[in-house]
Amino acid sequence: MDACDTRTRAYKNGKTFDQCKEIAENISLQLRKKIDETGMVSWKEVLQATDHDELVYKLTLKYLRRDGYNIGDWKNPKVTKVT
Repeated sequence: MDACDTRTRAYKNGKTFDQCKEIAENISLQLRKKIDETGMVSWKEVLQATDHDELVYKLTLKYLRRDGYNIGDWKNPKVTKVT
């Protein structure tokens, strides 16, 4: 059977999807602390924190949005705390 199994498919550096989700959760926790202190984090900083891993980057932004942060858009590429 040629179906994709998210538990075993390797992404960047041989990580599984579940490992990428766990890494993104940890990074989003770190970034939330920084956002609460400084008021914002740029998308570039998020990309650097995720070591330029596209999947982890997207998941991190998803988790920040889920946790109540404004992740911005292409005109305003920064993550801020929703007031």
